[in-house]
Amino acid sequence: MGKVYPELDERLRKFIARQSVFFVATAPCLAPDGSGGSVNLSPKGYRDTFAILGPRRVAYLDLTGSGAETIAHLRQNGQITIMFCSFEHETKILRLYGTGSVVLPGSAAWAELSGPFGGRLGLGLGNERAIVDVAVERIADSCGYGVPVMEPASERDVLTRWAASKTPAELAGYRAEKNSVSIDGLPALDLDLAPVPE
Repeated sequence: MGKVYPELDERLRKFIARQSVFFVATAPCLAPDGSGGSVNLSPKGYRDTFAILGPRRVAYLDLTGSGAETIAHLRQNGQITIMFCSFEHETKILRLYGTGSVVLPGSAAWAELSGPFGGRLGLGLGNERAIVDVAVERIADSCGYGVPVMEPASERDVLTRWAASKTPAELAGYRAEKNSVSIDGLPALDLDLAPVPE
């Protein structure tokens, strides 16, 4: 039976910490009635890229990818849902509904929010393109009875190795080509505010 929670209590925090993957869903509003556009659902890995900042505030480190749908949608309307789904014997799905904002490297907010990600940022790979800061408005779980039991073998290192093989200028060029607009033509990564490559 599903339950709505007033905040991320210790039990929910521990559940989140045990998950090796989470999912982020956003959607644009292209018409005056709020309809239209492509719904986006993205899986996110790397345990050290998600942080609980408070009872109703979370953030995650957004790494360079082939698209920037989440960033574009958040810039337009801010709506976001984050889902954690247990693939272990515990049956549970947890959804965090909220309003997200995109924080870019070099901004004052980046310095404030980067603390929980210090270990990852300390690697100096440069593939961190943003931090998504989420004010959580609704916290709800559901049973997850239909989710299969699976064990993750390991985290993939493909993205880390790919980013490490690029210079800062090459990463900036990739983002300019792949991350400037969403598939619906909405502005995504604001390259004027992105860090200047060395």
